[in-house]
Amino acid sequence: YPLHYMVIMNPQLCGLLVLLSWILSAIVSLLHSLMVLRLSFCSDLEIPHFFCELNQVVQLACSDTFLNNFMIYFLLVLLGGGPFAGILYSYFKIVSCIRGIPSAQGKYKAFSTCASHLSVVSLFYVTSLGVYLTSAATQNAQSSAIASVMYTVVTP
Repeated sequence: YPLHYMVIMNPQLCGLLVLLSWILSAIVSLLHSLMVLRLSFCSDLEIPHFFCELNQVVQLACSDTFLNNFMIYFLLVLLGGGPFAGILYSYFKIVSCIRGIPSAQGKYKAFSTCASHLSVVSLFYVTSLGVYLTSAATQNAQSSAIASVMYTVVTP
């Protein structure tokens, strides 16, 4: 029942989801931080971002970064792909419910309600995947920094 959000989402469930999100993000951040500590870095280097983007830091390392890259992409698929699949499934269910609405005005109202969420989700996934999946050789520092701003500042 995707259109019954206000009935299903109670304060306890909302709090549990927020707590789970905080704990999971803290564990993933700690894991990446500990893995970066094992890397060695060459001379003075500069990261062309307004904050230390994880893949930019790993690319600057002089030691072997295979394990770091593997963990970045594995967690990207696991923690990014799972919610993305859930969002796609939810929108599939929403569209199938909206198709059952008889009036054109009702369909328009339902689609316009979902349009803002869909645009933010699209902006987040496109820019974050652009930053993490483009190769270092073809990556422009300015466009990568702009994409990072889009998914870390604009979408929230």
